[in-house]
Parts: sequence; structure tokens; C-alpha cells
Amino acid sequence: MDIALLGYGKMGKEIESIALQRGHTVVLKVGKTNAASFSNEDLQKADVAIEFSTPHTVISNIKRCFDAQIPVVVGTTGWYDSFHEIETECLQKNGTLFHATNFSLGVNLFFKVNSYLAELMNKYDSYNVEMEEIHHIHKLDKPSGTAISLANQVLEKMDRKKQWSITDKSPDTLFIKDVREGEVPGTHIIKYTSPVDDIEIMHKAHNRKGFALGAVIAAEYINNKKGIFTMQDLI
Repeated sequence: MDIALLGYGKMGKEIESIALQRGHTVVLKVGKTNAASFSNEDLQKADVAIEFSTPHTVISNIKRCFDAQIPVVVGTTGWYDSFHEIETECLQKNGTLFHATNFSLGVNLFFKVNSYLAELMNKYDSYNVEMEEIHHIHKLDKPSGTAISLANQVLEKMDRKKQWSITDKSPDTLFIKDVREGEVPGTHIIKYTSPVDDIEIMHKAHNRKGFALGAVIAAEYINNKKGIFTMQDLI
């Protein structure tokens, strides 16, 4: 399979390494030096694109893939306010979009645990729930896309929490503490606290390999498909 990498930072290089190990070819690498100059013709050399750029460039990159009729796997976060627009355009142009806030198999299993625990805790009002997410200093969006996904799962299951916030600690708000330090690949903690005890679940990534492998597997999955897909479809 021929792959275009839209975003050639640390994640892009990790994806390239795993793609090559799995027998694929990288035919286009888009980084800071050529982000504004690659063409639809460049994209069309690929069977599929993997997009790990920035919140500022992701929307235009997705749309360029739709225009070039190239399936795109999107791992960039911080763009989901525009999801309805992208979803509509994908369907109108008969495109292919695979999106996820996190491509790690472990994180997607963690999503299941988080949702189940929130459902159990819904009827125990003595417990308050808060979250913490820790990422490297280069990450531009706050909170992380994974943290937002986890928070939305809690809101879906817990009647006493109405919204999430990174600043508001009022009783009906799920507070997310966002930390940026060093080169941390990603840590997410959900903590339930009562006067008598605490219950805590955590996912801690050791490196970027899990995210990169998931993105390449997603690219393999959507090759020759049409429509909109997520990790739930893949799993």
C-alpha cells in the first residue's frame, strides 16, 4: 500500500517506521517545509493518507484528501467542533474518513472500562469524579482529544455531571486538570473520591508506538472503502 503522511513530526516518523515494517511504501511526506505546496496530484500517488499534523492545518488537509478521492486516517485532535461540516462534505464527495481521538488499542479498551465504571458510579452520590491528563509540552490542544472522549463518556453515564471544564470545579461540572510537561506521550486518570475512599483508573502510554501502529492498521482497514469509520468499527 502506498501511504501519504500529512504531518511529519515525531508521530509521522513513528508511523513511517511502522508502515515500512509492515511492507508499505511512503510516497509523500508533508511537513513544515512543504505544507503549503503539495498538490492533489501528489496525494493521488497514494492509496491512503494518514493525517497527524496540527489543529490549524487538519481541516484543510482532510478536505484536500476528499477532493483527491484519497481515504484519510485522522489522528490530529482539536478539530471536532467542525466535525459536522467534515462529515457532510465526506458524504457529499463520496469520501473516506477514519477518525479517532486515540489509535492505541489499550486506550480503546480503557474507554470501555471508563464507560462501565461511570455507569456503576452513577447511583453513588457520595463520590465526586475528576480527571487529569498529562502530555508533552508540544501538544497544542487542551484538553487532549482522548480526555474529551473520556469526559463525554462520563457525562453520558452520570446524571449529576452536566458538562466538563478545565477551569470550573462546580458540583455539576466534570473538572479536567490538563498538564503539559517534558516528553510525556500521554497519561489519563479518572478519579472518584468520597469521604471514605478513592477509586482511580489510569492509562499511561510508554511511547508513541501504540498510536502509530493503530493508525497504520486503520489505513489498511479503510483502503478501498467508502464512508466514515472509527476505532469501534476496527475493533
